[in-house]
Amino acid sequence: MQMTYGSDQNGLVCGYLFGRGAPLPIGAGEAIAWLCRDTPEGEFLWLHFNLANTASEKWLHDHTALAQEFYDSLHDGARSTRIEQADDTLVAVVNDVLHDFSFEASDISSLCLSVDRRLVVSARRKPLQSIERLRQAVHRGETMASTMELLTHLLRDQADVLTRIVRDATLKVDGIEDKLLSGKLQYKRAGLGSLRRVLVRLQRLLAPEPAALFRLLQRPPAWVAAQDRQELRESSEEFAVVLNDIAALQERIKLLQEEIAAVVNEANNRSLYVLTIVTVLALPINIIAGLLGMNVGGIPLAGDDSGFWIIAGIVAAFTVIAGWLALRKQRNAD
Repeated sequence: MQMTYGSDQNGLVCGYLFGRGAPLPIGAGEAIAWLCRDTPEGEFLWLHFNLANTASEKWLHDHTALAQEFYDSLHDGARSTRIEQADDTLVAVVNDVLHDFSFEASDISSLCLSVDRRLVVSARRKPLQSIERLRQAVHRGETMASTMELLTHLLRDQADVLTRIVRDATLKVDGIEDKLLSGKLQYKRAGLGSLRRVLVRLQRLLAPEPAALFRLLQRPPAWVAAQDRQELRESSEEFAVVLNDIAALQERIKLLQEEIAAVVNEANNRSLYVLTIVTVLALPINIIAGLLGMNVGGIPLAGDDSGFWIIAGIVAAFTVIAGWLALRKQRNAD
């Protein structure tokens, strides 16, 4: 039995035909028929594939005329966000978080897109939040006037997902900061470190997106309408704001880590000081006990009935003097 990974036997997760009122769900067979005929004005098709199903790439090769750059992006190891123009087609790699995102660096994956005037193809290996939000919106009947509007909707969904991640991360950082200020923080920086690593990876992968969109807006394909260019420019600005929020949160986490490290160092210094005082106070009795414990002749006060108390007094006197010197040195240091 062939594994379908949430898609049909061809790897198609969903397909929608736009231009006839509400989006019309279609299967792989209907998509083939539509691709083989002349496209009516105003109609376009969106096909979403699951690359975990090995049949998906074969189906695309057999039934579509996508640019080679799109197929290269499916196997490209470099996963930074980018949007480039291949002839009259846009090829994009968009990074997104998994559907069950849990603030782990491994919960980030990529979505590959091919966009032209009449066809949008998206392909991913793991369930992603932004494309799922877009699919749900289309499933509810939200109409799109063009393929670029569909792409812009996806980029806005991506920004919304990132905004929610930043908001959730900010709440986590707020809780840690409140505990730090109240003195109740347990000195465990692993959570902050993991959170910071996720944000650093997100920023590294997503930072090229505004610049890529800016270059696209400078020389868009001829079929991109002026309204679509404006919508794309606005989504780019929104995305840049989210990236700035991520950078600000990273800096805040860094400062918190430094503050926690200072608190931990101060606590360690206090513990070391207490240990030093105890060692100093125990030093006289250890030295005298060592001397008197030697099995040699001539040990003083061995035959004196008051010898124990004399030795105890000497030890006490030396201990008081050593403690006074240690405390005096600490006060001078303060």
